[in-house]
Amino acid sequence: MIHVEKLTKYYDELCAVDHIDLTIEKGEIVGLLGPNGAGKSTTLRMLTGYYLPTSGTIRVKNFTVQDNLREVKSMMGYLPESAPLYHGMLVYDYLDYIAGIRGLSKDHKRKRIRRLSDLCGLGHIMHRSIATLSKGLKQRVGLAHAMMSDPEILVLDEPTSGLDPNQIVEIRDIIREIGRQKTVILSTHILPEAEATCDRVVIINKGKIVADGATEALKQASAQETTLFISLKNAPEADVRSAFSALPFVAAVSVVTPAAGGLVELAVTCSGNTDPREPVYQAIKQTDWLLMEFRQEAKSLETIFRELTREN
Repeated sequence: MIHVEKLTKYYDELCAVDHIDLTIEKGEIVGLLGPNGAGKSTTLRMLTGYYLPTSGTIRVKNFTVQDNLREVKSMMGYLPESAPLYHGMLVYDYLDYIAGIRGLSKDHKRKRIRRLSDLCGLGHIMHRSIATLSKGLKQRVGLAHAMMSDPEILVLDEPTSGLDPNQIVEIRDIIREIGRQKTVILSTHILPEAEATCDRVVIINKGKIVADGATEALKQASAQETTLFISLKNAPEADVRSAFSALPFVAAVSVVTPAAGGLVELAVTCSGNTDPREPVYQAIKQTDWLLMEFRQEAKSLETIFRELTREN
């Protein structure tokens, strides 16, 4: 549905987006992840036609942003990080005003506002001033604004930024509901939000895409490295390091907690496709050490994100 080729954006000498290629299919919920300044918001603004790219192409269906901007915009709803609301208006009056701008007829306006009120949970605040609403409720009103023309594609820039945990869950549920019928693209740096909401994540760093795929697929792609957390009693630290380091698949042995009261806690980093637990257990079994804890931890999305976006 959306095809991006060699998309690039410069601000004077600064390259904010650097020759990225991206395809988004109809009905996907795609999360654009990255640290602050990675190029997420710039990418979304180019997708919506708010910014024109320095070079590269954006094609939505059979239209390009460069040549068919009006047609592309008509297929999209866009909610920037700070919802652009008129705080002096009542919620109903504001949505009625937006519906008028979108060209909805009188009967269609009422039906659409009622539908969006139900979808975004606005029924109890329709006659309240927008200025009196919490940030979470303002975001709901902003979502209703973005959805007013029933767009095929919904673009959300940091939709849960600054919200409390309850509000985040509420917005996340609304996005999932919308995603049953629409293509949704959202940017975030909140990893649990992306993992819980998105079908697919695209990690961007310094203007380049560094990972693209379903969350589980990214984890599996990084599954060649796992960490074993082991607690041993009556085990001299030097002997433990020596025994584990001798195993061919062990990449590193680090002490989490130095020996105290006869107990030492270690993190053993293992690489390769072989399950390391059995040979490590067999190595322990050959000694008189007491095994107090033994657990395996694969890479989390947070670990993958940090590795892909750290400075060095």
